[in-house]
Amino acid sequence: MSTGTLTIDLGALVQNWLALDAMTDCDTAAVVKADGYGLGAGRVASALAAAGARQFFVAVAQEGVALRKVLGPDVVIAVFSGHMEGDTALIRDADLIPMLNSVDQMVRHVESIPDQPFGVQLDTGMNRLGMEPGEWAALRDIALAQNPVLLMSHLACADDQGHPMNRIQLRTFRELTADCDVPLSLAATGGILLGQDYHFDLTRPGVGLYGGAPFEDAGAVVTLDLPVIQVRTVMAGETVGYGNSWTAPRDSRIATISAGYADGLIRAMSGRRATVYADGVPCQIVGRVSMDLITADITDLNRDPASVTILNTYQTVDDLAGYAETIGYEILTSMGARYARRYTE
Repeated sequence: MSTGTLTIDLGALVQNWLALDAMTDCDTAAVVKADGYGLGAGRVASALAAAGARQFFVAVAQEGVALRKVLGPDVVIAVFSGHMEGDTALIRDADLIPMLNSVDQMVRHVESIPDQPFGVQLDTGMNRLGMEPGEWAALRDIALAQNPVLLMSHLACADDQGHPMNRIQLRTFRELTADCDVPLSLAATGGILLGQDYHFDLTRPGVGLYGGAPFEDAGAVVTLDLPVIQVRTVMAGETVGYGNSWTAPRDSRIATISAGYADGLIRAMSGRRATVYADGVPCQIVGRVSMDLITADITDLNRDPASVTILNTYQTVDDLAGYAETIGYEILTSMGARYARRYTE
């Protein structure tokens, strides 16, 4: 093949969900937004549903509609962005639960589909989504009278267990939800790892399901194999790639690989220790990552490989993210449409 193969281990994904679920005494949902973090929401959610997941979260209503078609009527699908203008029919027809983020969304929901269940998202300090404390104080009694099915918030610094913001948000969430006879949810992956105080009635793991930090015990879910298009000899002193950014220190064998930043292998990882693997041997990426091509030094291999691996148990999405000075989320969700996707159990 002329494009890479992204292998998704659904068995490892399920085991990650089961491991996170086992850390709590509450219900465990699954976040499958952004097409299952780039891995295929339908396949990911179907595997998790078969393993026992009954609640799923997506970012926008359109994702929820697509997921409903795959999973059928017997699971809960909640929408983080709430009830946006123009989403009424989608929410009603696909039986979605919007997490309402503002007074405007509350009014839109109860006026257009008053019998449709909803949740409420509260801002406990992240200043991103959710009703601020003053807004919630003014609306709380009215909202509770409409019987929301969930009150939730989101932690800003849960990937840093010692960060004081975690305790601040926990305290604020408890204050905002005091005496509310409604299920509560605060923790995503990082919040689960912070311990029982953060678990409440429902947790919402996302990146940990897919093998990402901060869940250090997560099993690897993705492997990415890339075909080699061409191998050439580069003499000592010659340069490789755009901008002459790498000069061969010795006579070298350079493999040109079919992938680039258009496939989610971010240009910023150029020259930052990222490697590819062939026969278990690490081979450094040299020169700049371009739109469709990567070059790697394979001089120390005993043969010219037909393909190399860039994501595996040796080099994870978080390793690649570190080389690109970003986060594993971006690597996962940027995996390009050109890859052939192969699912294993």
